[in-house]
Amino acid sequence: MPRAGNKQCDDVECTAARATINTLSDYRETRKKTSAAQWHINETYSHLTEPFSHTRIKLVVASGSQDATSRIVTIMTFRSITPSNALYRFSAVFLWLIILLTGLPVPVTAETEIRIAFLGSRDSDAYRGAAQGVAEANAQGKFLGFRYDIVVAKDQADAIALDAAAIVADVSAIRLLRLAENAGGTPVFNVTAEDDALREACQENLYHTVPSESMRDDALQQWQRKRPDSAAQARAWHETFKKYAAAQLNNRYQESHARKMSDIAWSGWAATKLLSDVVVRVGSADRAAINAMLIDDLAFDGQKGMPLSFRNTGQLRQPLLLVEASKIVAEAPVRGIVDASNLDSLGLADCLK
Repeated sequence: MPRAGNKQCDDVECTAARATINTLSDYRETRKKTSAAQWHINETYSHLTEPFSHTRIKLVVASGSQDATSRIVTIMTFRSITPSNALYRFSAVFLWLIILLTGLPVPVTAETEIRIAFLGSRDSDAYRGAAQGVAEANAQGKFLGFRYDIVVAKDQADAIALDAAAIVADVSAIRLLRLAENAGGTPVFNVTAEDDALREACQENLYHTVPSESMRDDALQQWQRKRPDSAAQARAWHETFKKYAAAQLNNRYQESHARKMSDIAWSGWAATKLLSDVVVRVGSADRAAINAMLIDDLAFDGQKGMPLSFRNTGQLRQPLLLVEASKIVAEAPVRGIVDASNLDSLGLADCLK
């Protein structure tokens, strides 16, 4: 990606006032040489070394006059092009280091409340996972001007009446379809129902973060072509998964809920976490814009080793873990049997109608 100042500014706004800052020391030196009056808008992009490579961080600093106190008005926008370790913790730490080392005051940004409705039992892995995603979204949201609240709905009517940016649902397949049809375009996230019929329905505002039955079946069939006698199970998640910052996610969940992260907990976490990522990029809780980005422009870092996106069936493409005797023995798509990057080799790849 071209740095600021390069003539080829394909995916960033080109402005006259721009500084390229690769380290904190560069930032301090540039700030010394620039008066507050001149320092109206500077966009800085930093391509960091491992383990944070491929992470774009955008910092916008503004001030009104020479006497005005500089303050951060738009803190960060970041996109994980490929999975990066500890991005969740680093994004907050990086900003605070800038504030402390440059003498900028702590930012005070007006917050936009983003309400998320949850339909299901509060005492469930689905809710605990969704709450974990909201907690992590708020850790970043305080710097981005968003605050996320998860509200448990009494029933379908209450979930719709909450006028939420999205509804996360832990209900049966029949209730899910009815909810999505009546939700007036509000995104509905299915975090528990594995029924293939839900994916075949291709309901436009219904998204499935939990793997389908056919995804699990396809993963097992691929693995058994390599290991015919294996008794492995296909899982969305496992508490011993360590790669791609999965260990850190497992640890955060364990610390927050005093239990291991299950498949359903991961699905709940993924729903609220990817929703918050989309809200930041959209810049609001506009449901039409959220739906459009979910289907057309999502590259979610679900701590699974590759960007995750939704099919037009509403199913989240994702690798699955093959677990035997409580140990991860492989990942699907199974390398050597199919293209390991072909996530559409698992489950229904496209709408049938």
